[in-house]
Amino acid sequence: MSKEHTFAWGTSRRFNDYSSFIKNKFGGRVQKISVNVGLSCPNRDGIKGMGGCIYCDNTAFTPAYCNAADSIAEQLRKGREFFSRKYPDMRYIAYFQSYTNTYAPVETLEPLYREAVGNGIVGLIIGTRPDCINSELLDMLARINQIVPVSIELGIESTNNQTLERINRHHTFEDTEKSARLCAQYGLETGGHLILGLPGETEADFLEHARRVSALPLKTLKLHQLQIIEGTPLAAICQKNPDFVRPFSLNNYIATVVTFLEHLSPDIVVERFVSVSPAEKVIAPRWNRMKNFEVVALIDKELERRDTWQGKLF
Repeated sequence: MSKEHTFAWGTSRRFNDYSSFIKNKFGGRVQKISVNVGLSCPNRDGIKGMGGCIYCDNTAFTPAYCNAADSIAEQLRKGREFFSRKYPDMRYIAYFQSYTNTYAPVETLEPLYREAVGNGIVGLIIGTRPDCINSELLDMLARINQIVPVSIELGIESTNNQTLERINRHHTFEDTEKSARLCAQYGLETGGHLILGLPGETEADFLEHARRVSALPLKTLKLHQLQIIEGTPLAAICQKNPDFVRPFSLNNYIATVVTFLEHLSPDIVVERFVSVSPAEKVIAPRWNRMKNFEVVALIDKELERRDTWQGKLF
């Protein structure tokens, strides 16, 4: 196939890429600023469980400017300062990222979201769990959505309920299905987050993930490889039982992602393929400290080598 071929999503890229989508949506370059409001999760505080997800260490992906002790306005100010050195004309989206950002009463959450909206952002992204969504919350978010675009990012992680139990997630894929459809009913753009390589999962599971998430009303999807991070329950488990997970080699991960893409709906925008945590925290896989853009370049190359594209086998 010619490199100049235009795919169903309107570009010559062999997957439905986020950078093109977000530029079209906002008419130019935008940058997310992470916001931490110090909320918890129901699998941390004892409501559903304790200890959180076995792989989770929020400090591995939380930017230095993102401090729950600061107001939202101050976090946004610091985020702008951080990015504006390189991109002075950038516009910004507030990304409520750490932990479960709908895990509080609506009367607590609404002022937080509106504080962000009142500080010059052009969009709002709220990361949460599928079991922390309800109609009262979505009704409030639908009102804010009339001011700036609001997106809900659901931590799906796996479509296999046995896996979700194994990783101490304490929600089900049925929760994901219900929440994604409820968000769509309220007219809210919805994204998903999925981890490849969770304990016990196989290539067949990954393809089932692609099939199941393709059936959801998702606009965006983030993928990343399972990482064993120092100090997490997963690291302790793997120290005692090294066969509990088998981290991807880089080549195997690239091949797996390309096969996953072939089975993924072409309508879903792929926002991310890989997670890059601080090197000093990562036990495995290390991949010689590859950067995000380097892994994406390898995925592009493998798609071209196999002359395949997102949704080819959908």
